[in-house]
Parts: sequence; C-alpha cells; structure tokens
Amino acid sequence: MAITDHVNLDQFMAGLKRHNANEPEFHQAVFEVAANVFDYIADKEIYHEMQILRRIAVPDRIIIFRVCWEDDNGNIRVNKGYRVQNNNSIGPYKGGLRFDPSVNLSILKFLAFEQTFKNSLTGLPMGGAKGGSDFNVKGKSDGEVMRFCQSFMTELFRHVGEDVDVPAGDIGVGAREIGFLFGQYKRLTNRFVGVLTGKGMEFGGSPIRKEATGYGTVYMMDDMLQRRGDGLEGKTCLVSGAGNVAIYAAEKLLHLGGKVVTLSDSTGFIYDKDGLNAEKLEYVIDLKTKRRGRLEEFAREYDVEYHAGEKPWQVPCDLAFPCATQNEISTAEAHTLISNGCQGVSEGANMPTEQHGILAFTEARVMFAPSKAANAGGVAISGLEMSQNSERRTWKRQELEKLLLEIMGDIHERCVEYGKEPGSDYVDYVKGANIAGFIKVADAMVAYGVV
Repeated sequence: MAITDHVNLDQFMAGLKRHNANEPEFHQAVFEVAANVFDYIADKEIYHEMQILRRIAVPDRIIIFRVCWEDDNGNIRVNKGYRVQNNNSIGPYKGGLRFDPSVNLSILKFLAFEQTFKNSLTGLPMGGAKGGSDFNVKGKSDGEVMRFCQSFMTELFRHVGEDVDVPAGDIGVGAREIGFLFGQYKRLTNRFVGVLTGKGMEFGGSPIRKEATGYGTVYMMDDMLQRRGDGLEGKTCLVSGAGNVAIYAAEKLLHLGGKVVTLSDSTGFIYDKDGLNAEKLEYVIDLKTKRRGRLEEFAREYDVEYHAGEKPWQVPCDLAFPCATQNEISTAEAHTLISNGCQGVSEGANMPTEQHGILAFTEARVMFAPSKAANAGGVAISGLEMSQNSERRTWKRQELEKLLLEIMGDIHERCVEYGKEPGSDYVDYVKGANIAGFIKVADAMVAYGVV
C-alpha cells in the first residue's frame, strides 16, 4: 500500500504503536483525537495527500539531556531533562515544564500532542510543546531547587526563546521554580525577554495567571449549562486536587453559586457535606502553598470526613471537576459518577479520564468537556502574558478576566459548531474540540508544503 493511500483508524494506531512502543499515555492521547478526526477528514483528500495526521503525531523534535546538581550535603545528583517540541505551525512552541518522579517520555509526548490542539482552540498564535524532569521538588530545600533549576536551564536555554519556544509551569513548577529558571536564562543570555510565562508580577508576569486554568474550567461548564438553560447555582460539585487548578476552580464555583464538597491530594480526599466557603478555601490555600501540608490537617481543623488513599468520585454530585492528574477517573469511577446522577464533567487536569471512561460519559449523554478545551484558560493567559511582554506593559486584571471569559466562550462555540449531533440538540464536546483544534493546525501545515 502506498503511503498516500487511505488507512483506517486501527491501521493508523497499529503503526503509531509500532513506532512509539511502550508509551501508553501517548497512544491514548493520539487515539482520542484520531477517533474523531478520521471521520471528519474522510472526504478531504488534501489532508490524506499531505499525511497531516501522521505528521502531527510525530514531534518536530525531542530534546533529552542530563541535569547534574549538588544537594545540601554536597552529593552530586543526576536527573533527566526533556523538551518535546511537537508542532509550531501556528506559532512558537508553548507548553509547561513538569518536575515530578512520574515524568517520562510517554507522558511528555502525550502532553505536547494535547497542547498542540489546546493552544489552537484558544485562537492565539501558539504551537504545542511540553517538557520537564523526573526531579522531585517535594522535600527539597530552596537551595537544592535553585541549583537544580539553574542546571536545567543551562541546557534548556539554547533550545528556547520568545519567538522559538516559551515554557511555563506545570506540576512541580510554580512561582519559585519559574523565578529560578528565568533568573538563570537572563544570566546566561544577558537578555530580558518573555521566554517563560507564569513569572512573578515583579518581572513580567500577568495578573490572573495562577487562577486562569481553574477559572476557565468553570467557565466552560457554565457555558455548557447555560446552553441548556441551566446554571451553576446550587449545584453540588466534586473537585479533585489541591493545587492552583483545583483551588481556583473551587473559588470560581463558589463565586457562581456552586457547592464544592471535595478536594483531594496524593494521600486522600476531604468530604465537606456543608460545602466549602471563603474561609475554608483560604485555609487550604495557606496549607498547600505556604505550609505544604496535607488535606488531613484541614479535615481535623474543620471536623469533616477524610478518606485516606481514595479519590472523591464515589460521592454523589451534580458536576465533577477532575483537577489533579492524568487518568484519575477510571472507567469504573466514571460509571459510578453516572449512576450517582452526575450531569457534567469539566476536565481541569490534562487527560484525567481514562479512554473508556470518556466513552461511558458520552454514551450516557453526560456533558463532558475534554481537557484540551476546558483547561485552555491557563495557556490562554500565558499567551496574553507573551503579548504583554512584547509590548513591555501589564494589562489590568479586569481586562484579562474579560478576555479569559471571551476566549472560553469562543472555545465553547467552536466545540458546539463541530460537535453538535445532527438531528439532535446533544453536543459531543470531545469530538467538537478535537476537530476544531485540528483544522487550524492542519490548514497551516498544508499551506507550508512538506516541511
């Protein structure tokens, strides 16, 4: 069979798995997109002729490097560093850095692939990338984190730049780490440019960056509900995680009248049947961002249920917001949520639902906003931070909140346009997000020819 001949989805995935062995997260991310895109491009010969889907599923380049650093006891430590630059057809590479022991090439390839379509959905000129290291920030002193970040950037700096690749934070990479990374980049290059986003306000950061992913995830759900003539007021909401995404999703839910009854961390989850309020949320922010404590302390402070080693998806709810990590909702847990009456899911984390769990939600006609659409608010504000850096100015918080709301509304409308089921009012938001994100990237690639 000639390479320009059409193949079916099974053949495409078999080839992808053969060339990317032992990378299950990457396989899952590509399958989710390909399953929808294959039908859409069936009669569009130019995409087959130019082998667009095959090309998108192969990163432009992958950079792997050694990171040597010294701990507080004078011991030499070694970690692996990565940057997966997936596709820059519509703008400079853009995507976070993740420092966590779970980091491997499969996870970063999945994240970079997903980021390509997420960035496309925002309407901003950003390509897709992801990077990081298997370095564990937990238990490390500030000095150890600084020395690691400086060593990491000493290699990475030659592969990034404000018009080339603009990393941001992710799991394990917060304001502290971004500060260390940016300081080393500036030291090495003698340039003050917007090469990283998520920076401190003192050196080029943007208002609402830390809130944006969580806020956007809630705005997406609100848009889905409003399309049905409903809203968030009085809805019982499950939120997983206790990082920035979860905390600010909970905050926005409270502002819009939702009742948040759960949060979680790596050791378990809390269930507050009365719902969080501003005081309780402020306690969580202090606990997780300053004291770096566990939610078990919150449970003792406010005398609420704590479920060690479990996830919150067993609790009956109206809406679910997975904001922790990939594949945190198993297929069985998806069925539990459906059985308990869950009406909608908006993914704050990256690919937090297993593939068959997504299928269960869509077959049950549960409103399901996939991460590439629902959590695009963070990278949208990162893109606007890049614009602010280019202009050497900082926009007001109110301006950015308005822009974020507009961007999330536009993403919702594009998902409806390509995901609305013919002859029905049901919207398959997974299909809509995948096709809408694909079109912009694919058309740019066609315009460039074979490069």
